[in-house]
Amino acid sequence: MEEKSCKKSKLIHCITNPISMTNCANAILALGARPIMAEHPDEVTEITRTASSLLLNLGNITDVRMTSMRLSLKEANRIGIPVTLDAVGVSCSMLRKTYTKLLLTTGKFACIKGNYSEILALTDDTYKSSGVDAAQDISQEQVEKSALEFSKSTGAIVVATGKTDIVAFDGRIEKISGGSKMMAQVTGTGCMLGAVITTYLAFENDFESVTRACRFFKSCGVKAETTKGLGTYMVNLMDAIGERDDI
Repeated sequence: MEEKSCKKSKLIHCITNPISMTNCANAILALGARPIMAEHPDEVTEITRTASSLLLNLGNITDVRMTSMRLSLKEANRIGIPVTLDAVGVSCSMLRKTYTKLLLTTGKFACIKGNYSEILALTDDTYKSSGVDAAQDISQEQVEKSALEFSKSTGAIVVATGKTDIVAFDGRIEKISGGSKMMAQVTGTGCMLGAVITTYLAFENDFESVTRACRFFKSCGVKAETTKGLGTYMVNLMDAIGERDDI
């Protein structure tokens, strides 16, 4: 009982997009932590100061969130809590790519996450894709090389998501296969993974924790598979996340 109470004391601050905000908050709750989605520039520094980890998600970016993310990043670095950057859409938007580069000069990240196209876009200024989904013609070897290079240049654990998730850090590569095709058919599952990773980092800020988070989320995707439809799938996915009790 005492351990359960300790878990629930972890506050996860997320500055994320409204498209997936509810699902991200529920995933954090299902893991036994507490989400807070504060994004007003006048309060984010104060909120971040009380948190155990911070998620910055670039989906549906706005001027307000761009200001708030920089403020929260600086405060998170000052107090020493891990920060995850989910680089949503940087492969299709020069605004987001330029802003990501600004964030990288503003502070440090424990983890930087993106799909295959997004990680390539962060390491190759000439790369561009359409929409927030990864292109289908990217080789895994190409992504592995880019993830290792980006991890070395940023000092962050880099997660490139796809059919096989690639986690790179300090010259190491972990490949995590599996998952469910249905995860790509509902919106917000990538953002949910960012929230899951950020929650795991609140308990253990290391490479192994990130790989466990990715492996766990893929396993939840498989457990959630259903023949009833995508609405039922999302309910099952949340149920599967809630079965976790060892972080």
